[in-house]
Amino acid sequence: MRVVSLVPSLTEAIAVTAPGLLVGATDWCSHPAGLDVVRIGGTKNPDTDAVLRLRPDLVVANEEENRAPDLDRLRAAGLDVLLTEVRDLPGGLRELRRVLADGCGAPVPGWLDRSRAAWAAVGPVADRPVPAVIPIWRRPWMVLGRDTFAGDLLARLGVVNVYAGHPERYPRIPLDELRTSGAELVVLPDEPYRFAPDDGPEAFPGLPAALVSGRALTWYGPSLAAAPRELTAALRAALR
Repeated sequence: MRVVSLVPSLTEAIAVTAPGLLVGATDWCSHPAGLDVVRIGGTKNPDTDAVLRLRPDLVVANEEENRAPDLDRLRAAGLDVLLTEVRDLPGGLRELRRVLADGCGAPVPGWLDRSRAAWAAVGPVADRPVPAVIPIWRRPWMVLGRDTFAGDLLARLGVVNVYAGHPERYPRIPLDELRTSGAELVVLPDEPYRFAPDDGPEAFPGLPAALVSGRALTWYGPSLAAAPRELTAALRAALR
């Protein structure tokens, strides 16, 4: 079987679970390290001709990461496109099983069961819910809104997104409003924008800032098993 992945986290999941199936992946597919497949451009601007030349049996994609016109072109050319939709942890676990077992014909991997068990055992990082803002971009400032995978993970750790009720999933919010939102914590992942100690926390004076791994917070794949431990450590360090 020949598989092309247009989603970095799914690329890792397939490569770790069923080595040898992947023949193509995006330029942003950075895990596992040293992955030797044909690169077919970005998630938002894949070279569909390059995908077609690989003659895959399956293309895996995501409704949020990839553009409908690109996927429509691949389907029109006769390719089988498995489109995932992930808005929360149960959805992520379910879609991983669908991609790996149903789509790729691989056995359900042990890391998927370990991920489910690790998240079932999590508890809150503080003795009460912590209201937070979670920026994912600046210039302009954008934050997590409603129905996001990352927001659901944080909620399971007792971190309450103050914009979880916003009508948009990734709203643009002026910095002044973010500072007066009632948040008691700012969570800054290192992707898709690479927030760092000198780029992000200074915008929220007096507010604890948790710098977290974007891979732990937003990827659904093998990293899910270690994500509770990584996120808990980063959040507790910020709240001390």
